[in-house]
Amino acid sequence: LTSGCSLLLAGAVADVLGNRKIYLTGCALLTAFVFACGLAKTGTELIAFRAFQGIAMSLCLPTAVSILTESFPAGKTRNVGFSFLGAGQVLGFCIGLVLGGLLIESVGWRVGYHICGGVHIIALALACWTLPVDRKREAITWHRLRKDIDWIGAFIASTCLGMLSYVLAIVTGSSSSIREPLNATLTTLAAVLIPIFVLWVGRQERLGKSALIPNSLWKIPAFTAVCLMVMISWGVVNSMEFFVSLFYQEVQKLSALQASLRFLPGLIVGFCLNVATGLLVHRVPAHYLVIITSFICAGSPLLMALIDPKWSYWYAAFWSMVLYPVSADVLFTVSSLVIVDVFPPKTHALAGAVFNTVAQFGTSLGIAIMAVVATNVTKESGNPNKDSPAALMEGYRVTFWLAFASLLLTGVIGVIGLRKAGKVGLKRE
Repeated sequence: LTSGCSLLLAGAVADVLGNRKIYLTGCALLTAFVFACGLAKTGTELIAFRAFQGIAMSLCLPTAVSILTESFPAGKTRNVGFSFLGAGQVLGFCIGLVLGGLLIESVGWRVGYHICGGVHIIALALACWTLPVDRKREAITWHRLRKDIDWIGAFIASTCLGMLSYVLAIVTGSSSSIREPLNATLTTLAAVLIPIFVLWVGRQERLGKSALIPNSLWKIPAFTAVCLMVMISWGVVNSMEFFVSLFYQEVQKLSALQASLRFLPGLIVGFCLNVATGLLVHRVPAHYLVIITSFICAGSPLLMALIDPKWSYWYAAFWSMVLYPVSADVLFTVSSLVIVDVFPPKTHALAGAVFNTVAQFGTSLGIAIMAVVATNVTKESGNPNKDSPAALMEGYRVTFWLAFASLLLTGVIGVIGLRKAGKVGLKRE
């Protein structure tokens, strides 16, 4: 919630103050709050430290994109850089997934935060030593901070995203909670803020002033298409991870560690796909890459929708795990290159913020929709025991069908929006 709200503002500020400064500040704060989570004495403290951790993370995500584009010129080297940025996320998730399962069943969750804190200290030291100095910028003055950052646009967007993310998180736990006065009010206010934001950035663009996300960008088919595809794909892949994990633990009654280990094939495939995409993206038209991988990835939820819980893991679930990251991991590099290309070089941190905001919002929206569908289907189940594996599986199965349809839609969007995009990540003379 806090990370998603802060990304756009963090990216805009980093473009003015310098990426290295903001990135190192984010790393330092992230390290402190990770340790604080491990030392939290109450649930309230843990939630507060996690919230601050999200803000700190929002300083790192967009600046990583801009540091990469400043360090490598357009072409194969930058493409590979983006692919390893994606592969690093997959590798980190893989290690965290397995360690999380081990720690929960042995020494407890606090040790996980202590380990992560130690890793962050090492990462911070490496960043201080290896990150290049920021490119030369204009002198930082109060006038420039007011002129070059769309503060009002950032406030409107962040407030809207915060409200929507909060409501989606609440709805994920209980679909009936949308009727509560607070949630209904926040949803209405967020809906009102959307056209206000569009009108505001339109005004800024007409006057030649700084606009957070200019409306003219949405007229570029490739940009609009990849934003929609990222939103849907991230929603699907995170929903798959969530509901497949529930399938393993609530339906097949596996332990957290056993469930974690079953995700490893997909994570290995995801790491390899990220690297391969970086090497091939400038050789193959973008629409071929994303369309083919979207349709291939659709096989993952299809297998889970047809699965019999009594089947061996190797019969269907294994192949589903192999296929589920295909679309998102290829799309990571392609979409990063497309989004960076439409933003001026001096605002690439904001470009990184847009990508990460779309991805995080897609995750929140996807999980919320899937959770509401699963919960309602299970409630309407003919099984009298709504907590039984059979009743739960009815809800999960419908979410897998919905994920299947969503990935087919992603492929169709790619056909329409990227057909004229050609190859991306080409070297510029």
